[in-house]
Amino acid sequence: MLYGRGTEQDRIRRMLVRAGAGDGDGAGGASGALVIHGEAGMGKTALLEYARGLAGPGRVLRTVGIESEMELAFGGLHQLLWPVASLLERLPRPQAAALSAAFGVSGEAVRDRFALGTAVLAILSQAAGGGPLLCVVDDSQWLDRASLDALVFAARRLHREGVVMLFAVRDGVPGGHIGGLPQLLLRGLDSAAVDALLTDRVVALSPYAREQIVEQAQGNPLALLELPASLTAEQRGGQLNPVALPAGLSSPSSRIQEAFQAQIRRLPDATRAMLLVAAADDSGDLDLVLRASARFGAALEDLEPAEDATLVLLSEHTLAFRHPLIRSATYQDAALARRLAAHRALADALTGDRGAGQHADRRAWHLAAATTGADEAVAAEMVGVAERAGGRQGTASASAAYERAAQLTVDPAARAQLLAAAAITSAEAGQFHRTAALTDHINALALDPRMLADLARVRAIVELDRGSPGRAARILLECADRIGQCADLAPVLTEAVQSAQSSGDRRLLADVAARLPDSPQYAMARAMTGPLDAVREPAPGPGPGPGPGTGAAELPHAGHGDGEGEDGFAERILAGVHGLLFADHRAALDTAAACVRDCRTQDVVGWLHTSLHLLAEARLSLGLHEEARAAAEEGLAVAGQFGRRHRETYLRATLATLAALQGDHERCTGLGEAALEHADAHGIGLAAAHALRALGLLDLGAGDAGSALARLEAARDRAGHPVLTAFLLPDLVEAAVRAGQVERAAHAVAVMTRWAGAAQQPAAWALARRCQALTSSGAGAGEHFTAALRLHEEGTAQPFERARTELLYGEWLRRERRRSDARGRLRSALETFEGLGARAWASRARTELQACGETLDPAGRRDELLDRLSPQEREVVRLAATGATNRQIAARLFLSPRTVGHHLYRAFPKLGVTTRNDLPLLLDRDR
Repeated sequence: MLYGRGTEQDRIRRMLVRAGAGDGDGAGGASGALVIHGEAGMGKTALLEYARGLAGPGRVLRTVGIESEMELAFGGLHQLLWPVASLLERLPRPQAAALSAAFGVSGEAVRDRFALGTAVLAILSQAAGGGPLLCVVDDSQWLDRASLDALVFAARRLHREGVVMLFAVRDGVPGGHIGGLPQLLLRGLDSAAVDALLTDRVVALSPYAREQIVEQAQGNPLALLELPASLTAEQRGGQLNPVALPAGLSSPSSRIQEAFQAQIRRLPDATRAMLLVAAADDSGDLDLVLRASARFGAALEDLEPAEDATLVLLSEHTLAFRHPLIRSATYQDAALARRLAAHRALADALTGDRGAGQHADRRAWHLAAATTGADEAVAAEMVGVAERAGGRQGTASASAAYERAAQLTVDPAARAQLLAAAAITSAEAGQFHRTAALTDHINALALDPRMLADLARVRAIVELDRGSPGRAARILLECADRIGQCADLAPVLTEAVQSAQSSGDRRLLADVAARLPDSPQYAMARAMTGPLDAVREPAPGPGPGPGPGTGAAELPHAGHGDGEGEDGFAERILAGVHGLLFADHRAALDTAAACVRDCRTQDVVGWLHTSLHLLAEARLSLGLHEEARAAAEEGLAVAGQFGRRHRETYLRATLATLAALQGDHERCTGLGEAALEHADAHGIGLAAAHALRALGLLDLGAGDAGSALARLEAARDRAGHPVLTAFLLPDLVEAAVRAGQVERAAHAVAVMTRWAGAAQQPAAWALARRCQALTSSGAGAGEHFTAALRLHEEGTAQPFERARTELLYGEWLRRERRRSDARGRLRSALETFEGLGARAWASRARTELQACGETLDPAGRRDELLDRLSPQEREVVRLAATGATNRQIAARLFLSPRTVGHHLYRAFPKLGVTTRNDLPLLLDRDR
């Protein structure tokens, strides 16, 4: 019976009821996830047991985090899913392979974390096929990081599988917080529940003893049970000192531990020795505990006193502590020499184990735990653990193993290299606090240039996500100064360019530019950091269009690397950004798509969110708005999964821009202001510029030119460098003209002209000529407009920008009383805006057409149909229209096939179709 937890029990009961309630659409009931957290002893495990009882036999999967095994990659995932491992054969081959690798069955490495997360979601969906499924994860704070990441990844994507996932987390344990899921905090019991629990469950206490127990326990239910158990009969009756508890302890959990230790100290020595061995490993393997305990002269019968005291629970093959605090109390109460001996005994027992090869990692960790001082042989074993854990994507485990290896070696150079490896792998695991702490202990003088460069890049990543891009760029520049001209300089300077650009600091960009070698390899980087006029002199006059010569995209640039691991990704991203900055959008799209593909196939997770952001921006520039949204939303999910807040900020700004184009005021404002707040707090000037541009576009589309101008001028100032402002200057010019302040557009027009001369792309000259048209009068304006439209046709298709030019030209033609000519331009603009879902601009074009005397029928527009769908439904429908199966869509969007089917079931009636075969025609449009 649970006391005082009626509200919490009801919440869990409702989740399970919803999970069992399908709605006839072929999907399961509503899935859900919940993180139950609180201090030790608050009843988290009891609530999980309550949930297990409700779910019933055969409908529960369970795993428990073990502190001593938290460095063993995928151990928790294996424990949870092994009962349903037979379902692997029903999964798509990549997902089945990912789980087989994680389980250590195939001997292969886990090469795609996202395939693994999707595989977890898929196998849970399969397991729930016969009814609702409950997954309980107790002591999540001690689950190995690789398992926890995969389970949380799946939990965040639950929808209609009929799966309920419950995580129990002890507060106050470093790294134990689970974000992105609903939370349930367990507080102390109220006085009524305390009274009921003591009355029903505790032997008689004197009034004074009861009063002291209540005061010490502070509403902690386990403390209310265990503190009285630590007292003698005389103490409970008040005949002696009524409460023999240590004074001044910080929390009830420490007092509970003291109570357990008091019970353990009463046990025979042999029993305590066996408990210590079990606590040192706690794998639950009774045979292993017995073999290791034999070295201390203990045998199975010596466990009887602990079993009689209900400290442990025994079965034929397993030993489990009744409560995690009993395990920690046992271990912490033992002297250091006894703990070392227990670990040595376990290592020896595992050495003789028939499956010793399978337990190499566990054996190595026990050897390391049994070792004081330096031991090169054990250090070498820990390096092997790290390499195996890294191969299975257990980067957190690998980092811990590298760090322990560093502690065990006497060679200063080797120690520095191992600590650097620990820092690098901890950053890959998203443990940025730990990365920062590790780097403080590294002797950089002992590192070779390659490791020094890798470490500087990792420190810069940490600084990007926890500090500022300006400081990240300085870290990289300091490294560049130290390593000089060598093969590892290129990626360091490449990332320094991108960090400096992100800062929006013109002086910092100049510092980077000054360090760039004068060689073709760095031409792109120089173009992106130096003055525009240094790239290419602008053509004379008001911009006659592209001249002869080499375009920006043809400039020599850093190589793309060999495609293996992370080599070359920094340079490839730089090349893609260069394409965006100098209007070679098709090249940027090709580069971004290749980067995303290689991230997936090579498991280069660290670059995936950046590659998806580049892909989203390239698609946005080409008018592929739905595709851009899909890439940005996936990128935001990936960045959030790994704590990459710097990239999250950019992706929110991209999504805000797409919302602005749709005229979605609420979504644009929410995303844009969130991005702006974080960007300003961390000195991310370029992200702030993108966020302000989105908000300015929203105002411009709504007709508030004054507000748009103010936001866009602020955006220009945050970007800090002319090359980085080109993307927003056409908006600023239009806002200034519409606000009746043409003089405030003059500088922007001049920069656009110089930028077009540097880029030498028709798309760049089209925008420059449009800006010149807006700030000109008479026949000159008309010439600029017609030139801009011709250039739009010559260059890479940018339907949104072409339609904006047609809209502005049509408005000018109407003012010139050339209504017949205006109608043709405005009709074309309206059709494009409607096809893109750019409602605000479509409304403006419609208004202008009506002013020209044209009657419009707005019914049946494609964007109105898609507006009926949720964002997730829209993306599922878009992929289904390409012919992708539910399984393929599920893998692409990190959903379960069942959830994909549910989205299609909901979307078809909204779109007025009955089968997925109708979707291609419905969604067909000119790309």
